[in-house]
Amino acid sequence: MKTGRSRRAGTTILSVRIPTRLRNRLESLAETTASNRSRLAVEALENYVEEQEEQLAKIDQGIRDADAGRVVPHEAVKRYLQSWGSKPKLAPPSCK
Repeated sequence: MKTGRSRRAGTTILSVRIPTRLRNRLESLAETTASNRSRLAVEALENYVEEQEEQLAKIDQGIRDADAGRVVPHEAVKRYLQSWGSKPKLAPPSCK
């Protein structure tokens, strides 16, 4: 990947190799949505990076919760999941 400063303030150029089929799909999507490939690629990257950041933050929070003892015992979760589809369905277990 190459990066360099763009003439537009606050932007940069990023060159990546992508499969031809993906490029063709992106081009088709751009035509269908009256957009352009660059705008669609930026939107896709923003969504991907945001999703990954959120996932990592949730993992970090889960680790902090576990370290602090805020956990649900495995057996309680197992009983709850086994109650799905039956009557009465158990209430979700909570941390103690």
